[in-house]
Amino acid sequence: MDKDTLDFIEANAGSDVRLLALQAGKHPGVDMMYALDQIAGRQAARRKLPSWAAVGGIEYPPHISMEQCSGEEAARYKAALAARLCGGGWLVDITGGLGADFSFMARAFDRATYVERQERLCALARHNFPLLGLGGAEVVCADGADYLRRMGRAAMVYADPARRGASGGRTFAIADCTPDVAALRPLLTEKAARAVVKLSPMLDWRKAVADMGGSVREVHIVSAGGECKELLLVLSAEGEGGPDVHCASGGSVLSYRPGDAPDAPKCADGTILGSLAAGGWHLYEPNPSVMKAGCFGLVCSRYGVEQLAPNSHLFVSRGGVEGFPGREFAVRTASTMNRKSLKRALGGLRRANVAVRNFPMPAVELRRRLGLADGGDTYIFGTTLADRSHVVLVAEK
Repeated sequence: MDKDTLDFIEANAGSDVRLLALQAGKHPGVDMMYALDQIAGRQAARRKLPSWAAVGGIEYPPHISMEQCSGEEAARYKAALAARLCGGGWLVDITGGLGADFSFMARAFDRATYVERQERLCALARHNFPLLGLGGAEVVCADGADYLRRMGRAAMVYADPARRGASGGRTFAIADCTPDVAALRPLLTEKAARAVVKLSPMLDWRKAVADMGGSVREVHIVSAGGECKELLLVLSAEGEGGPDVHCASGGSVLSYRPGDAPDAPKCADGTILGSLAAGGWHLYEPNPSVMKAGCFGLVCSRYGVEQLAPNSHLFVSRGGVEGFPGREFAVRTASTMNRKSLKRALGGLRRANVAVRNFPMPAVELRRRLGLADGGDTYIFGTTLADRSHVVLVAEK
């Protein structure tokens, strides 16, 4: 790349790329499209892939590839999963993309092959992998499904199908993604001892398991930064039973087998409001992975807590619970939506973090109704009890 373009990238590393694009005419010697991709890519990498951002000389693709790539926390989780599942042999990633997942997983294998049909992304991979310490990685420019049909048997095949349709809009159903991993399932399990498929976190994991026709041995629901990021299915032709479900968030993992977990959660009595208002209770909000899994009966039985109501998904206990998979709060008081009762419960409070679970108004409306600014050390939850009464819980971490 010419010096003018490189200098422009360095000088504008922290600038707004939208504003820079409007100034393209002022910099005729700069390859502006390339420069904007690199500036946006570096900014995204600092958020999503800090270990990549720390390496000089890395080149980044257009925005859409950066958008779909895994964040570092999720990529490291997959690397640990790959090491546990296989720990050696040959890894084949049939949907290379930016190569973020591949760059972390490849280190657990004796041989690693990145397959991508876009030559531009392959060129970036050939440039970036040696800088990341993966000089031995093989880069193949080919259609992943075609390569899968031709290849020999590997220890693990990884697939992260593109979740955009021909018109560029987002897709979520397995059959609407490229490649269709449900259609490829027989090949995936034939060609590898294990196949790991990354899917949209929007999917219902039970339907995804059903769509994969009895080949799913493990389900991993992965969250990072307080948000459910991805659904991983581990496939195998071997009759190992399952699937086991693993809810991963912030370094902690809740694992269970659905058939061994109670279906129905234990719910608190609908008259609990008076006891909550007196304080002394602990309140628990499950992390996004547990919420996605929907294993609320298991949460009650394993941690000795009660759910406030069948659809409220907030849990309480008299004593503290060690290792609860989510956030824990101390309840100061509770109130109905009666104006006088709310005034007593808030006690002159001016700001709070407001959230709702199974409540008839959004959090922003509840905050407005309570006359509170956002922030502070107090947490307010609007929810519904088992007797269908709408209540506000005032708590602190």
